[in-house]
Amino acid sequence: MPPARDRLPVRRAGSAPSPDTVLIRRTLAEIEPVADKATSYFYALLFIRHPDLRSLFPVAMDTQRDRLFKALLTAAEHADDTATLTEYLSHLGRGHRKYGTLPEHYPAVGECLIAALTRFASDTWSEATEAAWVRVYTTVSQIMIDAAAEDEQSSPAWWQAEVVGHELRTRDIAVVTVRPEEPYPFLAGQYTSLETPWWPRIWRNYSFSSAPRSDGLLTFHVKAVPAGWVSNALVHHARPGDVLRLGPPAGSMIVDHTTDNGLLCLGGGTGIAPIKALVEDVAEHGRRRPVEVFYGARHDDDLYDIDTMLGLQRSHPWLSVRPVVSDGPTRRLSGQLTHIVREYGPWPAYDAYLSGPPGMIRSGVDTLVGIGIPSHRIRHDGIDELTTSSTDRG
Repeated sequence: MPPARDRLPVRRAGSAPSPDTVLIRRTLAEIEPVADKATSYFYALLFIRHPDLRSLFPVAMDTQRDRLFKALLTAAEHADDTATLTEYLSHLGRGHRKYGTLPEHYPAVGECLIAALTRFASDTWSEATEAAWVRVYTTVSQIMIDAAAEDEQSSPAWWQAEVVGHELRTRDIAVVTVRPEEPYPFLAGQYTSLETPWWPRIWRNYSFSSAPRSDGLLTFHVKAVPAGWVSNALVHHARPGDVLRLGPPAGSMIVDHTTDNGLLCLGGGTGIAPIKALVEDVAEHGRRRPVEVFYGARHDDDLYDIDTMLGLQRSHPWLSVRPVVSDGPTRRLSGQLTHIVREYGPWPAYDAYLSGPPGMIRSGVDTLVGIGIPSHRIRHDGIDELTTSSTDRG
């Protein structure tokens, strides 16, 4: 760990930002209008000064380009929130093992980060600002290094998994089942990152569509989208016998089994996958908690997993499944998913779970807060993660 004087100060919630954070936020405000240029400069400098690091990144950088830089800026902006920062960075540190990231790579990244900020935040840059960024980056990198080292003691950097099932539900949605070579630990509601043999070093996030199974198999619902490299490969090219790589499990959209609150679940499109896993998880725990599922789709034909969900409803009297179609003629509930949920409320004794496209998540959270569900009882994965989780964009 860095010396105590170089560590981020622990700040109580609600207190004034630290001097370092004040300086960092001034830099971020100046960088924001030119973030694309700063990002491009950062990567160009990184690959010119340290060409050996280029192999850690995909050949095409269009989807990867801003992720590392944005993550570093996000971490720095929240430097005073030690608990949140540690959780966020520990997850990143563990996840970066699958890219081949080593402790000696972090100084190179920090050097190029400072150089990019110096160039594009010239109005607010000073010796004091640089010192603040160095302190913050030292702590950021050490948290990630420590998390990766700890994770290495108990988990591989990635898991090999053979495709054993591939069912095309619609022309652009497939249910893909894989068998990991080693046991893969996860919780219902979580997701993982997948890499295909067709696009090395390009990883995309997908939610598990079932609770952990006794046979160890893992299943994902994948929708192919235009220009989606990984999603198109999984839907249109993957076949039994192909071998994928899985990153570590992630995500906090899991059931709290210490409470008897009901579950209010909103699943849009392939976002129904983790909702199905949550239902199975409740069933396996044997508690008769009410579970209300609203399954949203644009058209009737897009309700590709409705038979499975209605089958679960027939098996479990505590489960209610309501399909909702937003466009076109339908025999289902018709309208926007969030509007229908509001009509069936209120939901004072329910914990809410949302999975689907980012726009649905945003409107869903607004709706649920507006009808009285406290935000701490609304669970979903981060919006940035969601852009590649249940609806792959690449």
